[in-house]
Amino acid sequence: MIKLFHVSDVHFGAEDPAALAWFQQCVAAESPDAVIMTGDLTMRATRREFERGGAWLGALGVPVTVEVGNHDIPYYWDPFRRLFAPYQRYAAVERMIERELELPGITVVPLKTIARAQWRWNWSKGRVSAGSLRRALAMIAAAPKGNLIFVAAHHPLIEGGTKGTAKTRHGDAALTALAAAGAHAVLSGHVHDPFDVPIERNGWTIRMIGAGTLSKRTRHTPASFNEIRVADGRFTTVARTQSQAPAAVITEDAAAGIIRP
Repeated sequence: MIKLFHVSDVHFGAEDPAALAWFQQCVAAESPDAVIMTGDLTMRATRREFERGGAWLGALGVPVTVEVGNHDIPYYWDPFRRLFAPYQRYAAVERMIERELELPGITVVPLKTIARAQWRWNWSKGRVSAGSLRRALAMIAAAPKGNLIFVAAHHPLIEGGTKGTAKTRHGDAALTALAAAGAHAVLSGHVHDPFDVPIERNGWTIRMIGAGTLSKRTRHTPASFNEIRVADGRFTTVARTQSQAPAAVITEDAAAGIIRP
């Protein structure tokens, strides 16, 4: 069995030290094959937040892949950096900690869902550009035949029934294209509550899997992360919460819905 830890929205600058320590203990005790971080490593994309977040990820001692979230590019009050060098600090951390994942039977494909500017007031919401989708589809096409394809993004491509929303522009069309290409799941964060929702597209089921948060900015669910167990070409999502409640499991064949601890 392959075990993946899917974590998101750590928000260094508004992190929860107890939740971070709990997650580190889980990694040390269980040695997952990889950690997939789906964005918002930082709160305000400052150099210090990235340094602390990068050091924390690097200290986990397992392979890590990290995607960019809307909080990982400079805010409106730094317009020059936001418009002309938005990914500079994130890219430095990515180069420092990211290693190619060697996961037999699994391919992880990045999909950028943030934009430095949008034609709407709330730039924190998601957007899938034609170029980002094209690159993801090319990586899927190049993946070994028969692999499980996990797409890693920050924003849910369509709403997953959580209180928080992504309102991802072009997300629905992107989900349809990813399903047509044979992707099995889109892993995301942003909404700070976990979910695993199967979506049917033209006879193919693609699962939207969202992770919670390890920050102080919790919503319905306590600090949490997802454990994804892969065996025999099937995968199970377990919502691991920092609480006394038992872990909640939704398997491949379970009904759609929000995972509740």
